Amino acid sequence: MRTEYCGLVDRRFLDQTVTLMGWAHRRRDHGGVIFIDLRDREGVVQVVCNPDDQDNFRVAEAVRNEFVLEVVGCVRLRPEGADNENLRSGAVEVLAQRIRVLNPSLPPPFLLEDDNLSEQVRLEYRFLDLRRPEMQKNFLLRYRAAMTVRQYLDALGFVDIETPMLTKSTPEGARDYLVPSRVHPGEFYALPQSPQLFKQLLMVSGFDRYYQITKCFRDEDLRADRQPEFTQIDIETSFLNQQEIMAMMEGLVRDLFQKTIQADLGPAFPRLTWTEAMQRYGSDKPDLRIPLELTELTDLMKTVDFKVFRAAADLPGGRVAALRIPGGAELTRKEIDDYTQFVAIYGARGLAYIKVNDSSQANEHGLQSPIVKFLGADTLEQILQRTGAQNGDLIFFGADQAKVVNDALGALRVKLGHEKGFSTGGWKPLWVVDFPMFEYAAEEKRWVALHHPFTAPKEGHEAYLQSDPSQAFAQAYDVVLNGWEIGGGSVRIHREEIQSQVFRALDIGAEEASAKFGFLLSALQYGAPPHGGIAFGFDRLVAMMTGSAQIRDVIAFPKTQRAQCLLTQAPSPVDEKQLRELHIKVR
Repeated sequence: MRTEYCGLVDRRFLDQTVTLMGWAHRRRDHGGVIFIDLRDREGVVQVVCNPDDQDNFRVAEAVRNEFVLEVVGCVRLRPEGADNENLRSGAVEVLAQRIRVLNPSLPPPFLLEDDNLSEQVRLEYRFLDLRRPEMQKNFLLRYRAAMTVRQYLDALGFVDIETPMLTKSTPEGARDYLVPSRVHPGEFYALPQSPQLFKQLLMVSGFDRYYQITKCFRDEDLRADRQPEFTQIDIETSFLNQQEIMAMMEGLVRDLFQKTIQADLGPAFPRLTWTEAMQRYGSDKPDLRIPLELTELTDLMKTVDFKVFRAAADLPGGRVAALRIPGGAELTRKEIDDYTQFVAIYGARGLAYIKVNDSSQANEHGLQSPIVKFLGADTLEQILQRTGAQNGDLIFFGADQAKVVNDALGALRVKLGHEKGFSTGGWKPLWVVDFPMFEYAAEEKRWVALHHPFTAPKEGHEAYLQSDPSQAFAQAYDVVLNGWEIGGGSVRIHREEIQSQVFRALDIGAEEASAKFGFLLSALQYGAPPHGGIAFGFDRLVAMMTGSAQIRDVIAFPKTQRAQCLLTQAPSPVDEKQLRELHIKVR
C-alpha cells in the first residue's frame, strides 16, 4: 500500500522504506544516475535510480513522461547544496529499491509545465490539463472552500437539502435548458436556473434554515465569468430580517476567505444603495480598489448651448456625467481615440473630454478641448469645482440615456483604473442594497423584474406596485468583491396578495400566474413564514481566491464560449430512434 503522497515525503521519513505511486513528471539522466521526479496531487519527490541495481535501472531507462509508476525505496537526505526550498520534499530523495510501471503513456500532446497552451488544446485534453500542478492546487482549494462553507452553515443550524434537477419551466429570466419527457409526449422539464422556488417552499415546510451547494443551468451568452452550468451556494432562512441575513452572510464570506486563503477582508463591509452606486461608479458592482468616481452634471447642462449635453440633460431618463482622470492630460490623442472606441461597445456615441492645463482659467486659455468654446465660463467653472480637477488632469464626459452613460463611463473607469495604475489592490468588499424592483423592457413594452419576481418590496413601497412600478424599491442586497458580484439575495414575498400584485405589475395575468406559479401562490396561503436568503457564485469565489482570470480554471470540465465540451464533443446529434422515443422531430 502507498505510504504517503509524493509531495508530502519529508524528513519525517528519513531512513524509512516507503511505497510511492504517481506519474513520472520528468526523467533526467546525469552521467549514469537517473533521476525521476515522481508527481501526484500533493507535489513531487525526487527518486534516484542507481546504475548498480541493473534491473531497476533498465526499468528507469524506459520510463518517459506521464508513465504511472510504483516506487519502493529508502528516504535519505539530498547531498549538501542540492536542497530545493520550494518543495516540502526538497530536503530528501528516495533511493529506488524497486520500480514498477503500472501503466505506460503515449507522449503527451504538450508539456505540463508549458504556460502558453491554447484554450482549445487544454479543453480537448482536459484530463491532462488537470494534472498540471496549478490546476491541482485550484481544485484542492475549491474542495477546502466547500468544506469551510459547510462547516460555517452547519454550526448555525442550516440543513443541506437537495432540490429537483428536473423541474418546471418558468421563463422569467435567462433561457431555460429544456428536457423532453418520453412518457408525456410534447411536454418538457427544465433544468433549474436556481432552486429559488423550492427553497422558498422548504421555508413554508418549516425547515427554517436550508443550504445547498448545487448546479444551476442557464442557456445564455457566455463570457469569462459565466458557464451554461455553474455551481452556487444556495441559502434560505426564516424569521430573520434583511440586516440579520446580511450580517450572517458577511460572516460566511469572511470565514471563507480567512480559513481558505488566510485573507482578512477588513472591517465591516461598506454599504451603498443601488442609486448611489450608479451615480458614483456607473455600476451596481463597483470595484472599490479604483478611487475614480463619476460626477453628476445633468442639472448643470440643462441651460448650456452645447446641443449634445443639453439634449441628454433634457431626455427623460437622460444623464450627463464626468469622469476626472488625475494626470490624464498626458494621454495622447491616439489613447483618447482608443478609449472612444471602447465606450462605443456600451452604446456611447462619442467621448467628449477637456484637458486641464491651468485650472485657474476656466476658458480656452486654461482648458484644451473642442467643446470648451460651446460652454460658458460659469459652466466650466462649475465643472472644475464639482470634479475637483487640477492642473494636468483630464475630464471625460458621457451624455445620453442614463443606462448608456453608466455602462460606458463605469466600464471606462475600471479600464483606466487598471491600465493607468489607479487600483490600490487588496480585497475591497461591499454591499449594494435597495435595488429597484423593476426595469422597463422597451422591446417588450412592459416592466420586468430586476432580480426575480419573488423579491419583497421595501416597507411602504407596496403601493407603487400598481401606481408607479418605477418607484418601487426592493429588500434586495448584493455582495460585491473587487468589481465582481459574488452573491445576490433578498427578503422574499411571503404573502400571496403581494406576490399576485407583483405578477400584475409584470403583466402576468391571473391565468398565466396560476399556470406558471400556482404551486407557489397556493403554498403562500398556508402560513408561509417571513423568509429571505442569498445565492453565492461558488465558481466566481474560487476563481478569485486562486487568482484565476476566468472561472473555467476552477471548473473541472467546463464548456467553451460556444457552450461546447471539447473533451466529449457535446452537444452532439442523437439517432432517430431516440428522437422518436421523445416525440421530437428536428427541423
